[in-house]
Amino acid sequence: MKRLIFSSEQHRAFYEKNMARVRDDSYHKALFYLLGVSADTRQRVNRLFDFEEDCIRPEALNEGWQTSGSRKLCLLAFNLWNGYIEPGCEQEAAPYDLFACGYAPYLLEGIRLRYPEYCREQTKTKELPPER
Repeated sequence: MKRLIFSSEQHRAFYEKNMARVRDDSYHKALFYLLGVSADTRQRVNRLFDFEEDCIRPEALNEGWQTSGSRKLCLLAFNLWNGYIEPGCEQEAAPYDLFACGYAPYLLEGIRLRYPEYCREQTKTKELPPER
């Protein structure tokens, strides 16, 4: 498995700390990986996730502390958790808008964590038929 890329040591520590608190599955891995990228989301993880109920808190998407970047991280994290798309804000969840930020490499890592069975590295090169 490819090593995860982290934005900082704080990101790595956040991910490891929170993964120790929850089930080790692709849903939690993607969620806590993405929520750990930004200091804003790391500091407010309990506003974003209910550890007792093991569920996301979508209402936190509209809190005043959210920046455009932290909101993008949360939108993808929540979508990878359970398919959540904020009503009326569907366009924000489209790749065109979502990936237009400096967090794009981490967003891709989050997708890889959530769907490891589809995102594994290919060991063989597949030959394509010639173009006509």
